[in-house]
Amino acid sequence: MAIIIVTGRGGAGKTTTTANLSTYLAMEEYRVLAMDGDLYLPNLGFHFALDTVRYTIHSLLKNPDIDPEWAIYKHLETGVHVMPGSTQLQDVLGISPKKLVDIIERVKYKFGIVFVDSPTGIPFDTIPTFEIANYQLIVVEIERSPIYSFETMVKNEIEKLKALGERYSLNIGVVLNKVRESENVVDKIIEAVENDLDVPVLGWIPFDNVVPEAVNAGIPVVKYAPKSDAALAFIETGRVLEEWIFG
Repeated sequence: MAIIIVTGRGGAGKTTTTANLSTYLAMEEYRVLAMDGDLYLPNLGFHFALDTVRYTIHSLLKNPDIDPEWAIYKHLETGVHVMPGSTQLQDVLGISPKKLVDIIERVKYKFGIVFVDSPTGIPFDTIPTFEIANYQLIVVEIERSPIYSFETMVKNEIEKLKALGERYSLNIGVVLNKVRESENVVDKIIEAVENDLDVPVLGWIPFDNVVPEAVNAGIPVVKYAPKSDAALAFIETGRVLEEWIFG
């Protein structure tokens, strides 16, 4: 089971969502792999304190003879298996994103769920990963999206990414992130997405200052501060995701 996490804009919390939903499912005793598919701006490793490891997904892209197991690390605090990317410029240059699908194919049978943290926007370099995925989660940041301009944001952000998922017959869901608005406003946003775009909103995550603290600690917030507002929202979203996928 492969889930691709996408967003239309940088800073929406795509990688934070990947880290926390994978953590929730790992804590529910699923065998979970979180992969950094954002090959040119990788930062999934930071969320699990795995930013200085020897082998990364870039190691595999440069040398296919390396055993993929060498680039998979089990995060002790959460139980998530993580395949981080390299933040070193020399590792990012000269890679072939086309090999990413081969890497996923070589490891996915060992895991019940594989999350792929995709590049921001239309991920042209990694579109082949959509061919082997089952689900697409679109992360939308609400913090910078006033309600009066939300309809335009939907057209420019969600619809394009939804069309990409539909092209590959993926099950598509939305997660609203960094929400500052009142619950009434959020309810209207959810209604607009679900009615106008026919896409389920799996959950909404409030803006919470504890999230960057968790990132700095290298422990996703659902484990770092499980009683925080963001953690509780991610846990509830994880439950909905689990039900959506597994019934």
